[in-house]
Amino acid sequence: MTLLDDSTWSGRIFSSGWVTAEGGAAPVVEPATGEELGQVGRADAGDVATACARAAEAQRAWAATGFQERAAVLRRAGALWDQHKEEIQGWIIRETGSIPPKAELETHIATQESYEASTLPSRALGEIIPSEQPRLSMVRRLPAGVVGVIAPFNAPLILGIRSVAPALALGNAVVLKPDPRTAVSGGVTIARIFQEAGLPDGVLHVLPGGGDAGQALITDPRVRVVSFTGSTAVGRKVADVAGRHLKRVHLELGGNSALIVLDDADLDLAASAGAFGSFLHQGQICMTTGRHLVHERIATDYTERLVQKANHLPVGNPAVDQVALGPIIDTSQRNKIHSLVTSSIGAGATLAAGGTYEGLFYRPTVLSHVTRETPAWAQEVFGPVAPVTAFGDLDEAVALAGDTEYGLSLGILSRDVMKAIALAERIPSGIVHINDQTVSDEAVAPFGGVAASGTGARFGGAAANIEAFTETQWLTVQGDISPYPF
Repeated sequence: MTLLDDSTWSGRIFSSGWVTAEGGAAPVVEPATGEELGQVGRADAGDVATACARAAEAQRAWAATGFQERAAVLRRAGALWDQHKEEIQGWIIRETGSIPPKAELETHIATQESYEASTLPSRALGEIIPSEQPRLSMVRRLPAGVVGVIAPFNAPLILGIRSVAPALALGNAVVLKPDPRTAVSGGVTIARIFQEAGLPDGVLHVLPGGGDAGQALITDPRVRVVSFTGSTAVGRKVADVAGRHLKRVHLELGGNSALIVLDDADLDLAASAGAFGSFLHQGQICMTTGRHLVHERIATDYTERLVQKANHLPVGNPAVDQVALGPIIDTSQRNKIHSLVTSSIGAGATLAAGGTYEGLFYRPTVLSHVTRETPAWAQEVFGPVAPVTAFGDLDEAVALAGDTEYGLSLGILSRDVMKAIALAERIPSGIVHINDQTVSDEAVAPFGGVAASGTGARFGGAAANIEAFTETQWLTVQGDISPYPF
């Protein structure tokens, strides 16, 4: 029996074991072929309420569990991700349209997130502070309680596990709602790994579902923290609902990240980095290079090299062919991408490469002569589209890079590293990479954006995770009861 043998989970949700969902079942569809790969349970609001009640009950015992035991569960999970990586990668490739290297990255980061989370239970979760009174005064961090996690389709394993693992390690129970389009890669895998790792029953619940399930999760009074990764438009709604229910909410949202190419950059390396940043996973990554800002002296040469890359990158079914790009997740997303490309051409941009599709397979696309009025400049495309704009000097580069509501990731390519660092200090961004493109993530690093890209670094690294998934408590202790004049 394999880890993901569907006799275990087919048509079910994970909520104190594998159970039938009140919301019924939904197909798991391979975007490259349209083939049905299986069935998952589809949770409704009733399933969410039941799961949250069970999670709140189980959380108390889990929080009281010794730190060594909690750490051991996370270490076992890390080892299991590695042990079953090939099987899990196969699902990621078929269910999400990922090429094998991207699927390998997902299981690698899942392993690292679990190992990093295993260090959290033994960290000092507080400090002694001064007091004007003759007493011991302490600040300590306690588990938040039940954490709701809502994860998207594009990197479903990474974007689920990076909240689930640290939240569990710190003594919380978790209710995870993965995107129903990628419920196996981003949900079933996580449930099965922690089930095999020995996580106590009821501490983790995995409920694929739609907007009704998400609404129920955010509003349930037993959920104290909501961790949401997804589009900025939906993130605003999540924040609004969470705010009205006085919930802490951590938002990792969209981006329209700029790659600035200075005139001293190596053009061949720069074009390769730019192509990777825009076309990896069909551009369906929040950190995707959405705008290429290139010094006017090299803009034509850079664009030509980028076009060559786009024209030679193979597109197809990553489960059977060696390709660089797989399918877009679904028809709705493909249509949105194509609409932005065609409207950008209509607004004066030049189609230098791509702009066509067969089924869900969209060709890597390069748009030149892009201005601030071009739709593909102003909006997050979330597809394999590389808009190129020229700039004249550093002040203009700063103005162009900052001409967006987003602030997630920034790349700057230059032989003059100190100049690049100084340039980066002038552009608001949660992440900056000097001499690299915009897509990068590590379990040990804080991750998050500013402005419309989210609420700052709420994932990755011990400090961010402890802040995200615990509550602060002030505690004082004294030997005798203080005398009062009342």
